[in-house]
Amino acid sequence: MANETEEQDLKDHKEPDHSRRNFLKNSGYAVGGLIVGGVVGSLLRSPNKSTTNNNNNGNTTEKAPANEAVNFNQALMHFTQEQFLIMEAATERIFPADDNGPGAKELGVAYFIDHQLAGEWGVNGREYMQGPFFKGETTQGYQGRLKRREIFDIGLQEMQNYSNKKFQKKFKDLTPEQQDTVLKAFETDEVKLTTISASGFFKTIFGSTMEGAYADPLYGGNGNMAGWKLKNFPGNQMSYTKIIEQDKFEKMQPVSLREHLPHS
Repeated sequence: MANETEEQDLKDHKEPDHSRRNFLKNSGYAVGGLIVGGVVGSLLRSPNKSTTNNNNNGNTTEKAPANEAVNFNQALMHFTQEQFLIMEAATERIFPADDNGPGAKELGVAYFIDHQLAGEWGVNGREYMQGPFFKGETTQGYQGRLKRREIFDIGLQEMQNYSNKKFQKKFKDLTPEQQDTVLKAFETDEVKLTTISASGFFKTIFGSTMEGAYADPLYGGNGNMAGWKLKNFPGNQMSYTKIIEQDKFEKMQPVSLREHLPHS
């Protein structure tokens, strides 16, 4: 009974019409929600990688030169390595790199999502999550009992299953066009799931990708404030008194919360 209610609740969530590039053009709405979320991150930009090694799982990993700064915050707190690779590939298709700037992978969006899931956001810590679970109104948010961690775990496994069934490859190994096909199948509910709504899950990773691209670097995404630079967003400025009466647009270098700390 509860599963049927949860499935119906998630299926009631309708997806906005968008394309990957429309995310960049229309994503200003996300900025208002950027300075929220769990406290996890650090703020160093991911270093350029120049050498590779093999880890214990046989996967190829990148190793920074000895004299190059390493972002030790880019480590997994919730995802398995396989889940992380799916998430990283999916977010890069939603927010791809192009001539305008870096994509989700360089911005560290998958790390942002992983760290958020490891914290209070991942267990819906600030939301009422007790039954009974009735069908909610269209104006209400998610009404089911599954926590975000559980929804991500189920959704990523279902993406992998669908990729293997349709293309006989894991999601991370698909071509960009094939990955788009999988994501579109989730977005339109072409994929039929029994536990969660495919379109509801797509909506969740879409929103999380936008937050990871534009939130303060404090939370682990928006590497080097490159997401803000894409939109000429000034970040956390202390004052606009010197320019507020100007008639022309003033392009400002963004400022993160970290820069308000005293430095010796």
